[in-house]
Amino acid sequence: PSVALENGLALTPPMGWMSWERFRCNVDCQADPRNCISEQLFFEMADRLAEDGWRELGYEYINIDDCWSAKQRDAAGQLVPDPKRFPSGIKALADYVHARGLKLGIYADLGIFTCGGYPGTMLQHVKQDAQTFAAWGVDMLKLDGCYSSAEEQAKGYPEMARALNATGRPIVYSCSWPAYQGGLPPKVNYTILAEICNLWRNYDDIQDSWDSVLSIVDWFFTNQDVLQPAAGPGHWNDPDMLIIGNFGLSYEQSRSQMALWTVMAAPLLMSTDLRTISPTAKEILQNRLMIQINQDPLGIQGRRIVKEKSHIEVFLRPLSQAASALVFFSRRTDMPFYYTTSLAKLHFPEDAVYEVQDVFVGKIIGALKTADNFSVVINPSGVVMWHLRPVALPVQPWHVRQQAPGKGFHPALL
Repeated sequence: PSVALENGLALTPPMGWMSWERFRCNVDCQADPRNCISEQLFFEMADRLAEDGWRELGYEYINIDDCWSAKQRDAAGQLVPDPKRFPSGIKALADYVHARGLKLGIYADLGIFTCGGYPGTMLQHVKQDAQTFAAWGVDMLKLDGCYSSAEEQAKGYPEMARALNATGRPIVYSCSWPAYQGGLPPKVNYTILAEICNLWRNYDDIQDSWDSVLSIVDWFFTNQDVLQPAAGPGHWNDPDMLIIGNFGLSYEQSRSQMALWTVMAAPLLMSTDLRTISPTAKEILQNRLMIQINQDPLGIQGRRIVKEKSHIEVFLRPLSQAASALVFFSRRTDMPFYYTTSLAKLHFPEDAVYEVQDVFVGKIIGALKTADNFSVVINPSGVVMWHLRPVALPVQPWHVRQQAPGKGFHPALL
């Protein structure tokens, strides 16, 4: 059978903007015309992506989430956009988005209703809806799972993959299937998922709070042995949207979400108001080195490699050309923490030498040897993130083993 992975799409994690977390199911365009789910909101966000430097960095998808459609299908059984809120239609919106060098995503739900109570995509509508979205010029589909059974999901998610492929239009396919089945084997088969979906939601919806971010991080890294091997070019774990620029995260926490999502090889789908975003939030989201790491062509998801009693955690993501990304993350809530370690303790190859760049500050230190001790100062609920590029590698291949740190203590303070 034709499967979604053959679509050749999402070879790096998709990047863009999505309406849900920030704008939810606000359909009251009379009382709140500026923030309701309407074509106007998506026109304006498309303008911002195109004009404010986002598109050039790779943020190319503008994704409509729930509550866009009319409350009933039309006489032919077709989904139609709400005529008051989307008077021009989705095809016109797609044309507008495409004219700005961007791509349009849309939302459907494999059930009687969507989560917001709009018409769902029952099994008999799968092919029709796929054809409708393709005809409109849609480039990504998020298929949710409210109001559907495990049996319907097991049939419907693969069926939609085949239906999307059969349209002949390249459409990135985002599945919410595992999130409705607890995210873990034996209920979730990640081998099958990787064959039919380009990305998938594994866990709870993100909310605008640090507690929500932490709960997602905890779940993903507690279960990294299952999740990490499932990810790769064309098929990604999706920990949900970036909430940087909203109301719930401090500056340090915003930097932490960006770094941890990057190390997870997560899709970078912002859900914030790009018309009013602060310069500091924009700077975090537009960090070029961060995006380069997130979009690394090897597509290996990172892992948590150290969990200290001091509430410091270290995450490692291997990158192409023998480079790496390291994230030092503090769960402390008291004061900045002075953390000392060495690359040897983090299982880097013996006798290697690295050029290290601080991803946020940009500062470079050259010639850090594996055996050298170094210290980083990590703010509470903050991160220090490094990009390491080998300048001299040992002859023997990369291998993972514990190694005694070098006798000489040479702290390199970043």
